[in-house]
Amino acid sequence: MIDPSREALPLLRWAARLGYAGLLPFVILAVATWIAPPAYRAQAGHALLAYGATIASFLGAIHWGLAMREPLAPQLGPFVWGVFPSLVAWVALLLPLSQGLVTLALLLGICLMVDWRRYPTYGLRKWLTMRLHLTLVAAVCLLAGAVAA
Repeated sequence: MIDPSREALPLLRWAARLGYAGLLPFVILAVATWIAPPAYRAQAGHALLAYGATIASFLGAIHWGLAMREPLAPQLGPFVWGVFPSLVAWVALLLPLSQGLVTLALLLGICLMVDWRRYPTYGLRKWLTMRLHLTLVAAVCLLAGAVAA
């Protein structure tokens, strides 16, 4: 019999690689807000804001999807939380650039705190170290973009 955990290991490694690769737009765009030609810095900041909003929405959607896996005893909380990041991200898109970037950095921190509490209930504790790394880099990039703006 094939051990399912051994079979899943390559997929988990790819998931981690993809997660870390998702930091590339944060890093590239944050650097661009500082070193791009002045005419393009604001555009880089807006692209950073849009990417951050997209990622925040993704983080909420994970909870929605996990809640849908509980058909016998669904709870309202994860569904409510699942839409919260996308609503805050949308508001961040409407704010002045620097305020929107700071709002998203704070939102990513809040998402991490919620994940730290909820992931173990879904058996996803092993992802928390990666989530911490991803959140720290993303938040620093968003804050660097806010300072540059």
